[in-house]
Amino acid sequence: MHAIGISQYGAPEVLALVERPRPSAAPGEVLVRVLAAAVNPTDLMLRSGELGPYVAAFAPPHTPGMDASGEVVEVGPGVTDLAPGDRVMAFVNPFTAAGGAQAEYVAVPAGHAVRLPDELPTREAAGLPMNGLTAHQALALLDLAPGATLAVTGGAGALGGYAVELARHRGLRVLADAADADRALLERLGADVVVPRGATPEATAAAYRAAAPDGVDGLVDAAVLGAPALDAVRDGGALVKCRPYELPETRGIRVHQAFVVDHPDKRAALAELAALAAGGAVTLRTAALLPAAEAARAHALLERGGVRGRLILTF
Repeated sequence: MHAIGISQYGAPEVLALVERPRPSAAPGEVLVRVLAAAVNPTDLMLRSGELGPYVAAFAPPHTPGMDASGEVVEVGPGVTDLAPGDRVMAFVNPFTAAGGAQAEYVAVPAGHAVRLPDELPTREAAGLPMNGLTAHQALALLDLAPGATLAVTGGAGALGGYAVELARHRGLRVLADAADADRALLERLGADVVVPRGATPEATAAAYRAAAPDGVDGLVDAAVLGAPALDAVRDGGALVKCRPYELPETRGIRVHQAFVVDHPDKRAALAELAALAAGGAVTLRTAALLPAAEAARAHALLERGGVRGRLILTF
């Protein structure tokens, strides 16, 4: 089968279509014929070598990608809730010998794939699993009661947008930062207050504090503001990091780390996300559908920044 391969680390041009063995469904797994796989910042970090230690035990080429959509073609022993022919979306762990989602076929644990509702288009659904699960995990870590105040940095991005929509669905009051060009988008996604994005992380944090003088109850740092984001949080509040970085202990603020591979119940979360997307509470935002052969172009576009919606590779 064809797959996107990283044989050496570097710029987007190192990406190439390679031949890899087609997998089979082991016990408890399903084999999915991939129609689409989204491109994420994690893929850029794997391609550049930043995540090289996570795949050091496996021989290259490494295949990136954490979310896919397509059709089940085989089920392993013990799988009873999915069948060949089912349209599904799936979370795929790229830090394995088999590699990630950007391949013509992937074998995944049955608990990492859910059937797509009729309302959801197959290819566009590939943009939901990884970032949707990360937003779902972040809100679970914060465990805020309805009516609490949540800040979402980078709310116009893929992860931030899902966090805004899920938070609204859970009855939270949502603040999110945006450039002027993205203000209307965040209002459509459901942000109660859109604060101006500053030229520095410190300025953005100050804008949040001006909008919520007592500080927000929780903050999802999708934009990776880092330590300055703590200034937006009230004493005794909580913050979720969406990438690893060090934070000082201060004012009793609880700090959590979201790492989507560790989400404890992917099946239930994916089923909820699919249902919410089918009902319109969560929005599938697709920036472009690109042939898999244009993976390097997708990486370059995402690296440049400013993409609104998901860049999705099609197979």
